[in-house]
Amino acid sequence: MITERAKDLGRLLGQSEEYQALKRSNERLGEEPELRGQLERLRALQLQLAEGLDRGVEPTPEQQHEVDQLVGQIQAHAAYQGMVAAQTNFDKLMMKVNDWILEGIRSGAQSRIITLT
Repeated sequence: MITERAKDLGRLLGQSEEYQALKRSNERLGEEPELRGQLERLRALQLQLAEGLDRGVEPTPEQQHEVDQLVGQIQAHAAYQGMVAAQTNFDKLMMKVNDWILEGIRSGAQSRIITLT
């Protein structure tokens, strides 16, 4: 019963306006080659810097400048801003869903009636 209800909840979330907006914003992000390149470069640079830090090597000022520059360029892009807004809205929905689940758990824990459906 719980598995089926969870699948139903997942289906409903996938059909929600918030999830659909997030999906569209991610598709728009993928349609921006320059932005994709900047994101890939930022990820590679962050990985390189993290590996260096693990070895005790601090980032050079040039590397830090490149990271800062890339972050600024990415954050200024309209497609990225749209994705961040859509992700924020979906996260808010998921927080509400979690609250509703917690409310249901509390209600169920206090009930003396056991249901099998």
